[in-house]
Amino acid sequence: MNSKKKLLKNFRLYAITDLKSEDSSITKKVDAALRGGVDIIQLRSKTLLDAPFLRIAQKFVPIVRRHRKLFFINDRVHLMLLTDADGIHLGQDDLSIAYARKILGSKRLIGRSTHSLEQAVRAEREGHDYIGVGPVFETPTKPNYSPVGLKLIEQVSKRVRIPFVAIGGIDATNVARVIDAGACRVAVVRAVFAAKDVRKAAEVLLEQLK
Repeated sequence: MNSKKKLLKNFRLYAITDLKSEDSSITKKVDAALRGGVDIIQLRSKTLLDAPFLRIAQKFVPIVRRHRKLFFINDRVHLMLLTDADGIHLGQDDLSIAYARKILGSKRLIGRSTHSLEQAVRAEREGHDYIGVGPVFETPTKPNYSPVGLKLIEQVSKRVRIPFVAIGGIDATNVARVIDAGACRVAVVRAVFAAKDVRKAAEVLLEQLK
């Protein structure tokens, strides 16, 4: 098993940005999150144009490398090719894994968002390296999706063997319920990056996950 696959197998805490602008403070926040125990950083922005998105991605790489963690880019396969990111995270309406593999090759990791048991099982069968499952709770980052609830987490934990990460409205007040439902990995956005003390917020979540 290569080092990236090993890191992916063993990760616990996944932090995702939700950038609305080219925020100069985000690199410090990413460093603080990694110091707090975050295992994977995903650069996500639904509003940034490609040029500023790429500038930020290129700043993230050396920070993540220094901490020996993983860096994923959301959706933008063409920009991933211009960086040293470890993988791509795709939504249900993004490129198929067949096309993504053709573009990226076998060494890059590919994740997929799933919102039902059927989608989760299919993503595993298709050969994705990991999946996101959610949104578990209501979240402003996924306004067009209804919460899938804890029942789906329980179902996926029993059916899917590749790493899966619960996502959507998870924070320190409800993460214990997600763990009890069968998840051992969670992804967060605001619970880390909107916190006054990013490092402490990550530490608190990681302690609960352990």
